[in-house]
Amino acid sequence: MYNKQMHEVIVVGGGVIGCSIAYELAKKGQRVILLERGRIGQEATQAAAGMLGAQSEMEDVGPLFQWSRISRSLFPRLSEELKEVTGIDMGLNREGLLHIALNDEQRHELIRRERLHSSVRARAEWLSAKEAAQLEPQLGEDLLGALYLPDDGQVDAPLLGQALAKAASIRGVELREYMQVLGLLTEGEKVLGVMTSDGPIYGNQVIVAAGTWSSQLLSGIGVELPMYPVKGECFSVLERSPRLRKTLFTHGCYIVPKAGGRLVVGATMVPGSYDRKVTVAGLAQLMERAAGLVPSIAEAEWEKAWTGLRPQTADGLPYIGAIPGIEGLYAATGHYRNGILLSPITGRVMADLVSGGSGAEIFSSDEQAAQKETILGGSGGRDGAESRHGSTGDRAEAESRHEGSEDRAVMESRHGGTGERVGAGSGHEWSGDQAGTEATMEVWKAFCPSRRLVTDQLLGEKRHSEKELITIEIAH
Repeated sequence: MYNKQMHEVIVVGGGVIGCSIAYELAKKGQRVILLERGRIGQEATQAAAGMLGAQSEMEDVGPLFQWSRISRSLFPRLSEELKEVTGIDMGLNREGLLHIALNDEQRHELIRRERLHSSVRARAEWLSAKEAAQLEPQLGEDLLGALYLPDDGQVDAPLLGQALAKAASIRGVELREYMQVLGLLTEGEKVLGVMTSDGPIYGNQVIVAAGTWSSQLLSGIGVELPMYPVKGECFSVLERSPRLRKTLFTHGCYIVPKAGGRLVVGATMVPGSYDRKVTVAGLAQLMERAAGLVPSIAEAEWEKAWTGLRPQTADGLPYIGAIPGIEGLYAATGHYRNGILLSPITGRVMADLVSGGSGAEIFSSDEQAAQKETILGGSGGRDGAESRHGSTGDRAEAESRHEGSEDRAVMESRHGGTGERVGAGSGHEWSGDQAGTEATMEVWKAFCPSRRLVTDQLLGEKRHSEKELITIEIAH
C-alpha cells in the first residue's frame, strides 16, 4: 500500500548514524521517519567494539582528528541524556587506552605521535614496557612500550544504538524496520522521497545514512560517492576474574574490556568483501595476536564470533552534508571504523543543517565546556608531555626519561596522587581557558579540504560561525 503521508525528513538507514540523526532532528521538533532494510542497529553497529579512539585511530592531527575529539567530548553528556530518556546505559568506559608497540618501528611511530598530539594539546604519554605493565599487569612480555591515551574510551555499541533508537521513538520518530529503500524519488533538481518495497514514501528532505549501501542508492540518480565495504571479523571471550580495565590497541588487533568480564577482540580487515562468514584463518590470526598482548586470554571461556561490514571511502574521510544540485538530499556515510565515535557530532551537524542552520550549533555557548578539550586540550596534554620529554627530543631521549625510572606510587603521585593515571574516571577530560571560536572554525574550514566536504565563505570577513556553510562537492 502506498504511503501518501508527507514527512518532513526521511532518514534511510537504522544504524547508529541514522538513529543519531533522527534523534537530534526529533529534538528540534522535526517530523521524521527512519527506514531500515532489516533490524535497526543490526549491521555495523551491532558488530562494533565501541572504541572511542579519537586519538588511537588517527595518524595525524588534521580536521578528522579534531572532529573526532569534539565528538568524543560529547559522550558523557549524551550518556546521561539517553539514560534519563530511555533507561538504557550505553556502558561508557573512560579508563583510557594503551596503544601498544611490539617492534622498534611501532615504538618510533608512537613516540612521534606523542609529540604530535601534545602539539595540539591532546593528552598522550609514552610509557616504557615496565610502566605499561604497572597500569595493566596482564600485559605480555613482548611489548616495547605503549602510548597512553587517557581520554580515549569505549561504549557498548549495540546498547548505544538501542538507546538512540528508543530515544528517537520516544521523541516521535516513526521507526520502520524491514523496509527496503529501492531508490530515490526526484523531480528536476529536488528530492521528493524514496521508493520502498512497500511503495513510495514522500518527504521534504532525505538523508542517506545506509552505510556500505549508500553509494548504490545514490548512484541510481547519478550521484557517485565512491565507497566500499571492509569486512571485519571479531570474537569475544569471558574472564572468570575480570582484571583488564583499559582498552588495548596495536597493529592488527584490539582488546576491549566490557562489563561482566567480557573481552571483545578484533578485527580483521578484508576490503571489498560483502561475505559474512567467519573464517578459521581470521580467528586464528586474531587469537595469536590477542594472546601476545594478554597471554591469560588463552584461558578465557569462548563466547562467540561475528563479522561486520564497515563503509570505507577512498581517502578515509566520511561524506557528511548536502548533495549539491539536488535540493533536500543529504548524505551521512563512509565513517569506516569511526561510526560509533562520530555518531554524536554527525547527528548534531546533520540535524542543524537539515533544519536550516549552518551546522555550527554544537559550538553554541552551552557547549563551550565540551569544546575546551578539543580546541585547547587538557592541562595534562602538551605542557605535561613537553615538561617530561621536551618538544623536540628524539626517540632515545624520550625513552631514557621513562625506562625503569618509577614505580606505580611515583607514577600516580606525578598526576595528583589519586590512584589513577591522568583523567581516568574523572568528571572532565579538559581544562582549557576558553573555547576559542576562531580555532573552532578553523577545524570546520579544514575538514576534508581535498574533495567533498568544503566550506562556502566559511567565516566571512568577521569570522562569525553563523556564516558557515557546509556542502558536498560531487564529481558526477
